[in-house]
Amino acid sequence: MPDLHTLTVTRAASSIRQGKLSSAELMEALLRRGEALEPDLDVWVTLDEDAALETAHLRDRELANEGPRGPLHGVPIGVKDIYYTRGVRTTACSPILADFVPDFDSTAVAKLRSAGAIVMGKTVTTEFACGDPPPTRNPWDAARTPGGSSSGSAVGVAAGLFPAALGSQTAGSVLRPAAFNGVVGLKPTLGRISRYGVVPVAQSLDTMGHFARTVQDAALLLDVMAGHDPQDPASSDRPLEDCAASAAPDASQPAPRIGIVTDFFSERASESAWRALTLLAEHIAAVSSVEWVTLGADFEEMLRAHRVLMTTEGADVHRDWFAARAADYSPNVRQVIEDGIAATALDYLHAKRVQREFTHTVSAAFEACDVLATPSTLAAAPRDLTTTGDPMFQTPFTFGGFPSISLPAGVSVSGMPLGVQLVAPHWNEAKLLSVAALFERVIDFRATPPL
Repeated sequence: MPDLHTLTVTRAASSIRQGKLSSAELMEALLRRGEALEPDLDVWVTLDEDAALETAHLRDRELANEGPRGPLHGVPIGVKDIYYTRGVRTTACSPILADFVPDFDSTAVAKLRSAGAIVMGKTVTTEFACGDPPPTRNPWDAARTPGGSSSGSAVGVAAGLFPAALGSQTAGSVLRPAAFNGVVGLKPTLGRISRYGVVPVAQSLDTMGHFARTVQDAALLLDVMAGHDPQDPASSDRPLEDCAASAAPDASQPAPRIGIVTDFFSERASESAWRALTLLAEHIAAVSSVEWVTLGADFEEMLRAHRVLMTTEGADVHRDWFAARAADYSPNVRQVIEDGIAATALDYLHAKRVQREFTHTVSAAFEACDVLATPSTLAAAPRDLTTTGDPMFQTPFTFGGFPSISLPAGVSVSGMPLGVQLVAPHWNEAKLLSVAALFERVIDFRATPPL
């Protein structure tokens, strides 16, 4: 068996079920690795090593006496510190919630536990999942941002502290750190995973997502967490195909139609990021149909409208806290709230109209292709710790609610990971993951952080 910290979710779960590995052995290995790397990475907000190991021993006893709880039995998971965890602090990395201990789990966390996963601890987020830089460091180069807001979750997966983790995306907070850290980041359709029990940013944009090392793992986690939740008004009862099965190789499937988006992305991507996509397009053309497509959307207006929605809805979330404790907010979060307070009702209504029109325009592109492809980010992670990077390339598909995924696609001339972003029609995660698995096999990315 390879080093335990390199195990995928699928491999770890299988090994535990078959008795080749105990959950306690895996947990002990990950905790030892964390002790060595945490001082340099700053992944954790809350980690109770004794409780994590005790739960791992409990999972081993359950397996011996009752069988597995579900497909994730005994597998440790990191959880972004905006998801409620019963009996464990949920701080959103803000002094305002520094002592908040929920008495129930968020729906996503509850589903993971029911499937046998172990909540290992709570990972660093930027404050209230907004743009203020985190203390977390990029394991590929500590002088570069790890991205945000799901910083600790992405870094922990990349560094081998846990095989998967929860994140969330309101603009680009899953796919951007996934690309910057060389891991897989999945954002499903808005409403696919419940947001109940998660500290919100903006209700019409917030989408629950996650990080893993492989597309197969990302699919498995989605199968576990997806489903209707009456406690989340945005939650959908649309059926979900078996995504783990969709991500498995299947030679009988017709070659997918890939649309490489040229407008907006080609103009703004760095030479390195665009070259990585074009080289990948040449390789993927051997197993799929590749076309260069123009969406014809007004991306600049979209970005302005997204900002209006995020700030006005964010100001509403923080209305009471901000009135009482404005001085306790970091600069970027404070700016979001102040911009939202200054916006008018007409500004908000216009932004909602832009959202409907933009979503319709992008949806029309799927008449000619199954999946759209772009660079995940403008460039590799910038050498600038005062930023989490620009979410410009992820925002359009969060704004429109489309499912999207970022995969490692290569490395830049400076040795930093670059990603490819794939986007599918609403509710078509199975197709997205099937194509992503095809890309993954073609790319065969094996680079790891120099830890």
